[in-house]
Amino acid sequence: MRRSRTAWAAAVLMSAAWAVTAIPADAATACPTGWGSLDKSRAAGTTTPVKNIRTGSHTCYDRMVIDVPGGGSGLGYRVRYVDRLRQDGSGRPISVGGGAVLEVRVAAPAYDPESGTPTYPGRVARPLPGVDISGYRTFRDTRFAGSFEGETQVGLGVRARLPFRVQLLADRVVVDVAHNWTGSR
Repeated sequence: MRRSRTAWAAAVLMSAAWAVTAIPADAATACPTGWGSLDKSRAAGTTTPVKNIRTGSHTCYDRMVIDVPGGGSGLGYRVRYVDRLRQDGSGRPISVGGGAVLEVRVAAPAYDPESGTPTYPGRVARPLPGVDISGYRTFRDTRFAGSFEGETQVGLGVRARLPFRVQLLADRVVVDVAHNWTGSR
């Protein structure tokens, strides 16, 4: 009886060890895939103004967050690759560094609609204030393109045309751009 329990325990341990070694080491740490590089949008809009734009670098992607406190589910957006960023209203081209340019539009003004007072300190054709993307794997440049007729426009220069996703979270729009197409780190 003791031998059969010992043999059974050894078999269980051997199968558990085989199962662990059969899983590729990077399977648990693989990056998400399937985002694609086509336009992504959500039709909605708010008069609640943009307060901040910030970025972060993650293991699998670089991230831009546009904060619209109080915007809730009324936030709309359109994110797409463009050949050249052009400022709304004037059509003025804005130079954005990188191998590809993502145009990020959020359907929220960067000013108080009642007074016209700016709520975000960005200056047209200048890098985003307070944003330092040095050392990022994917982001190469950021440019504020302005706020026109209730929409705020930003240019995001990336290393190449890479897959991205857009998420609407509580009071913010999040744009993640993958480091590569394969999902590897």
